[in-house]
Amino acid sequence: MAAAVNIFSGEATHYLAEKIASKYGTELGKASVAHFKDGEYQPSFEQTIRGNDVFVIQSTFAPADNLFELLLMIDAAKRASAKRVVAMIPYFGFARQDRKDKPRVSIGAKLITNLLVAAGVDRIITMDLHSDQIQGFVDIPVDHMYASSIFVPYLMKMDLPNLIMASPDTGGTKRAAAYAKFLNTDLVICFKTRDKANEVSTLRIIGDVKGKDVVIVDDIIDTAGTITKAANMMMDEGATSVRAVCTHPVFSSNACEKIEQSALAEVLVTDTIPREEKGKITVLSTAAIFADVIKRVNKNKSISTHFDFLTML
Repeated sequence: MAAAVNIFSGEATHYLAEKIASKYGTELGKASVAHFKDGEYQPSFEQTIRGNDVFVIQSTFAPADNLFELLLMIDAAKRASAKRVVAMIPYFGFARQDRKDKPRVSIGAKLITNLLVAAGVDRIITMDLHSDQIQGFVDIPVDHMYASSIFVPYLMKMDLPNLIMASPDTGGTKRAAAYAKFLNTDLVICFKTRDKANEVSTLRIIGDVKGKDVVIVDDIIDTAGTITKAANMMMDEGATSVRAVCTHPVFSSNACEKIEQSALAEVLVTDTIPREEKGKITVLSTAAIFADVIKRVNKNKSISTHFDFLTML
């Protein structure tokens, strides 16, 4: 017999957790966070969770308080005798720090997973990790969802006449190639170099975009520098239209203004990070996916259908 399920949310992801709980068919669990004058805070569960499967939903975007609140909630659930504590992290922050790409730097993603395990988490559920290998940083189950199950049907309904997929950099080629293979389209790649973080120094388009409806696929849009520069170049090279698909809309600094002023016709994003749907930005919800995963994990059923392009429709 499956354990009872409790779904809780950190303060930063309450907007999404409410939708997930509704899709699951329940209400969010009762939790509170006491804030102290010196900046400390203490989350607490205001109902019994003994012997239950506890799902704590929190994206770990900036500030780092969001991550620490998640760690405190995991620790509190463990100490309250929950049967299993599952961290549902729609956006896994610090995932770009997945390796030592130069001397004397940390591997931030590895540190985060260590902290989660030290806090007592039994399982991690996330979406579109920046690097797949992060799943191997821990010796507990990591369920890695893909937003393609949301984006692919949307793109197919648009029925763009001359669709072609694009990767904004060489690192994202595998992701864009999966879309291209499933949608039976060609693929173009943007080759970029950086002199420093968040600033693109050079950008070239590898492939022909003339007369094409281009869709650029990425997991994260941060400053929107790469995506807008690529869109403008593609239009200059004869593309009919350029759109972007992005799971995690970080949108730091003046990213939204860049998007509105660019050649992009539309930017599709999910709600793993709170963003308003306005202008060229269209927000699609991940709530149904995460609610289904909660049901499957609780009942110890397979969730492999969420990993296969053929089962997305």
